[in-house]
Amino acid sequence: MPKRTSKEKFKSVPSPYLQKEIEGDLRENMEKFQDPVVLATIAYKLLEERENTNRILKNVLARLDRLEAGKEPSIPPQNAFLSEIDQQILEFVKGARKTTARDVQKKFGYKGSNAASSRMNKLVKEGFLQKKQVGRKMYFLLR
Repeated sequence: MPKRTSKEKFKSVPSPYLQKEIEGDLRENMEKFQDPVVLATIAYKLLEERENTNRILKNVLARLDRLEAGKEPSIPPQNAFLSEIDQQILEFVKGARKTTARDVQKKFGYKGSNAASSRMNKLVKEGFLQKKQVGRKMYFLLR
């Protein structure tokens, strides 16, 4: 004999019994709501929850503002000191709008693309450039 699911058990409960149980619980709760202490406690808990919700929303909005601000073109840090070659690479990327490590290798005479890629990744880490992968190529763009 297969086990009966809770839904089947619920259907087998006689309706008048269930109705009396619900009515009893409802009356009991209605009596509790007549007590001003219970009402004050509920109002206080609602107030606490509202304050917590407002605090959470404030944090979420602040994070959202920071994320949106990050999407806009950012100004590179003013106090960052860049070597002359880094400044030249940034000017090259600015003129080309997008470039690969191979382009930088050819333009600046690096022996391998690893050296150029390393230099570009350093500029990404410092916040001057951003990387976008398209297929197998990695493009570097000015932030």
